Amino acid sequence: MAVPARTCGASWPDLVRTARPWLGRGPRPCPDPRGPASGPARPLLLLLPPLLLLPLLTAPGACAYSFPQQHTMQHWARRLEQEIDGVMRIFGGVQQLREIYKDNRNLFEIQENEPQKLVEKVAGDIESLLDRKVQALKRLADAAENFQKAHRWQDNIKEEDIMYYDAKADAELDDPESEDMERGYKGSALRLDFMEDPNFKNKVNYSYTAVQIPTDIYKGSTVILNELNWTEALENVFIENRRQDPTLLWQVFGSATGVTRYYPATPWRAPKKIDLYDVRRRPWYIQGASSPKDMVIIVDVSGSVSGLTLKLMKTSVCEMLDTLSDDDYVNVASFNEKAQPVSCFTHLVQANVRNKKVFKEAVQGMVAKGTTGYKAGFEYAFDQLQNSNITRANCNKMIMMFTDGGEDRVQDVFEKYNWPNRTVRVFTFSVGQHNYDVTPLQWMACTNKGYYFEIPSIGAIRINTQEYLDVLGRPMVLAGKDAKQVQWTNVYEDALGLGLVVTGTLPVFNLTQDGPGEKKNQLILGVMGIDVALNDIKRLTPNYTLGANGYVFAIDLNGYVLLHPNLKPQTTNFREPVTLDFLDAELEDENKEEIRRSMIDGDKGHKQIRTLVKSLDERYIDEVIRNYTWAPIRSTNYSLGLVLPPYSTYYLQANLSDQILQVKYFEFLLPSSFESEGHVFIAPREYCKDLNASDNNTEFLKNFIELMEKVTPDSKQCNNFLLHNLILDTGITQQLVERVWRDQDLNTYSLLAVFAATDGGITRVFPNKAAEDWTENPEPFNASFYRRSLDNRGYIFKPPHQDSLLRPLELENDTVGVLVSTAVELSLGRRTLRPAVVGVKLDLEAWAEKFKVLASNRTHQDQPQKCGPSSHCEMDCEVNNEDLLCVLIDDGGFLVLSNQNHQWDQVGRFFSEVDANLMLALYNNSFYTRKESYDYQAACAPQPPGNLGAAPRGVFVPTIADFLNLAWWTSAAAWSLFQQLLYGLIYHSWFQADPAEAEGSPETRESSCVMKQTQYYFGSVNASYNAIIDCGNCSRLFHAQRLTNTNLLFVVAEKPLCSQCEAGRLLQKETHCPADGPEQCELVQRPRYRRGPHICFDYNATEDTSDCGRGASFPPSLGVLVSLQLLLLLGLPPRPQPQVHSFAASRRL
Repeated sequence: MAVPARTCGASWPDLVRTARPWLGRGPRPCPDPRGPASGPARPLLLLLPPLLLLPLLTAPGACAYSFPQQHTMQHWARRLEQEIDGVMRIFGGVQQLREIYKDNRNLFEIQENEPQKLVEKVAGDIESLLDRKVQALKRLADAAENFQKAHRWQDNIKEEDIMYYDAKADAELDDPESEDMERGYKGSALRLDFMEDPNFKNKVNYSYTAVQIPTDIYKGSTVILNELNWTEALENVFIENRRQDPTLLWQVFGSATGVTRYYPATPWRAPKKIDLYDVRRRPWYIQGASSPKDMVIIVDVSGSVSGLTLKLMKTSVCEMLDTLSDDDYVNVASFNEKAQPVSCFTHLVQANVRNKKVFKEAVQGMVAKGTTGYKAGFEYAFDQLQNSNITRANCNKMIMMFTDGGEDRVQDVFEKYNWPNRTVRVFTFSVGQHNYDVTPLQWMACTNKGYYFEIPSIGAIRINTQEYLDVLGRPMVLAGKDAKQVQWTNVYEDALGLGLVVTGTLPVFNLTQDGPGEKKNQLILGVMGIDVALNDIKRLTPNYTLGANGYVFAIDLNGYVLLHPNLKPQTTNFREPVTLDFLDAELEDENKEEIRRSMIDGDKGHKQIRTLVKSLDERYIDEVIRNYTWAPIRSTNYSLGLVLPPYSTYYLQANLSDQILQVKYFEFLLPSSFESEGHVFIAPREYCKDLNASDNNTEFLKNFIELMEKVTPDSKQCNNFLLHNLILDTGITQQLVERVWRDQDLNTYSLLAVFAATDGGITRVFPNKAAEDWTENPEPFNASFYRRSLDNRGYIFKPPHQDSLLRPLELENDTVGVLVSTAVELSLGRRTLRPAVVGVKLDLEAWAEKFKVLASNRTHQDQPQKCGPSSHCEMDCEVNNEDLLCVLIDDGGFLVLSNQNHQWDQVGRFFSEVDANLMLALYNNSFYTRKESYDYQAACAPQPPGNLGAAPRGVFVPTIADFLNLAWWTSAAAWSLFQQLLYGLIYHSWFQADPAEAEGSPETRESSCVMKQTQYYFGSVNASYNAIIDCGNCSRLFHAQRLTNTNLLFVVAEKPLCSQCEAGRLLQKETHCPADGPEQCELVQRPRYRRGPHICFDYNATEDTSDCGRGASFPPSLGVLVSLQLLLLLGLPPRPQPQVHSFAASRRL
């Protein structure tokens, strides 16, 4: 089809506008290759679309340029393809490297990865590792129960009677405001010496245990001193466990009183501000102390609940939510005359981190009004718990009611919904200082197997919102040995610096008898835990035999990953577990949903699927084939999976028995050989135990060479597989230099470098000087070009990475290059594998000029074709670069080459940042497809602080009129305020705006957030294609065509005449999601498949529910208030008092 021409000097432009009135636009002068024309510009005939077949006549004497015809641009594309293929055949050395491998066939064997056998072996190894920890746990739990049973309670015990290492003592002695300094250091704490231990990433002492006591618990209380007394005997058991299994890491006993005793001893990691660590709020303790829970929290928001009381309730609800784990389900509602959910969640939802965040934000919006209606609140809660059409825990069921008091007992509601079986426990919380009769609240809790608590001030919130766990633990204790089952936790951040860990937990029960009738005690003493570092589990998985794109992963019953190469949280909060779902670690599809379900169900399976994967740099999407194989890890809640590409079914194993050859190949690793053989980067792997790691590859190579001068590749302290493969690949890549690279002139083809990278860990860059500008990862398995080349056939272009916020590329000294790489496929017999990737580095500026020539009408290399006075010709990318835009874009939508000199410094940017109008047209015409996903492990800079006002967080500010009113000074509000202020003098974190600071985080620390990622990849269009960007006077014609055997799209387009069509701009840059990713309210309507723990202990017929809370409020006296005010005025912080709560008597051990 003939494409209409742009004609200079045409006398009939109106004819065109008549035929196509919607494409009228102003004139543009025709470029003259002989130089600028003099005189006024003449009008330019506008282009007609290919679908209009109007015969066009060129006026005599006119210079005529037309948009290139389709066959012309296809011709240019073939020239580009031939040039790229020719360069890669000459310099890439794919065929020559194949021959080198075949010539050295006697130096290696081909081994097979058998997926089912690999999965079963690794699962068995992990099971054995965890089983050793289980045995240690059982010894500890049994010993703890026996020690406590034999312990004699001492009412008159004193601090001086107990000798222990206080893990926080050193930090507190350095702090003049600390508790020990206020009370005077009594010398009862041990002072220890420590030695650095790389296994713990910490200084430790193996002869002692350490004790950590929460800041808000008085160390000198009788309960705590007795706890310290009997738990001291655990020290010998800890030491004996380590003797039997030297690989044990932290062994911890978390007591229900809040005391933590752990081994080996190490100083506590004291934060810069208040230390809010309490073992009872750790994920592993919560999971071990009770069975899963279905919880409905109802909050009284009637008019009487206002000011400070409402703020106390909001804080209490948030603290209550922190006691829930991913095995639990929850909903929160407020009530007055009517009940309604505080958030968008209309039913119970999983108590995961993101859902709890929605609740916490919603709770802050509660407003007090109306009258109290307990009936409405409880009916709503029971309806929630009876809803069987949703996913839930189906174990412990409970209602937590926060109120300031009331007279209605709503007995009719309990009779209707809960009696006589009492399957739902009711916990009531009287919040704030008031003179109401609390008997109805106590009655509700006591008649429904729950507990009554009082929260008079902010200081009582943390302790009283977690004590309900003791009640839930009663059926577990009464079940005895049946409940003594080890559970393994989600992944979380270790508080003592081990990094990511999982913990095996085992509950510890009180075996003493209560009273003369020898009634069985039903209190849980605490939870025993032993940590396993994720790195120790990873060491049991095959490292380098699976290839760059093969990997092992594991998930738990929630579908959260225990192991996965994409489990890389950028920031962690030790108070929360690291919960990355398998379907968020990878790009979700139906096949993966089926695999995940099968793994959660504990089945074995194998499936080959076609799926999408992100590149390592998260800029590209590849459609690939993967083989998934999975099996359960017995005796645990985990399931193990293996992912293998088809080309990783086999791998090379070097067999360098000839020591002379070993030495010969090793010499090519010496820097003295680099000038003639090219620079060698070696992957920073654990070749030997004594090899010192370094982030600097030159230094790492130096350390490696120094070590190899002392040991041999067959040494027992070294990984012989890794060493032999490394040395073999050193020799093989040197032969490539000898046969191909050394005798070639790279400058002739405008190449900056040639390179080869191998599975064995070698990256050889030639010539040596090119290594100065080599920025790729020295570990091939972590290099994006390497992994993408293995997954894609043909030549993979990788432009330099550019961020739109950074300055453009600098083209000085010809140092900027574009990588072109391809995999080397080796077929030996019927076995096929890809052991290496080879490529070249193009000189960007020189190849941009070459690109213009190849996409031109030149018939001779040195002479561009010109249009004479009587000739007609098509525009090309060289002569007509003022009117014609010609670009090469890669499969991710990033600019690779352009015929526009001013765009050379934008190479590597997303093309929408270069030409938004054209990129949108390519997307709309299906040249590109978009994939959106969410990164739940991102880190974001802290948000600027908001306007906090003059008052501390959560503190009621009285008016001047209040201060002048004597009645106010004797009111409950004043009493509660003074309690809060006193507490704040000690625990300053309650007066901070950012709760994260209480954990010791600096104000500039990044926090976890969700980022939305968008990648583009080639769509369904695979042929040559002409289209028009329709925009009235700004319309543009363009042509696009995929280049065969590459990841490039060749695009030719008219340059825009104006910018009025810049309506839409595609975004590729990662963006922050203020709402934490996809709308949570929508996600909970289609929850992902999960299974809870296999066991549930929520009922026991022998449970004694008589201990259900008998707290009593007391009216403040004027004298006490005056004394407190004097303390405030003098600025004297009061001495901490023993924590008093309703379980104190029960804790007498």
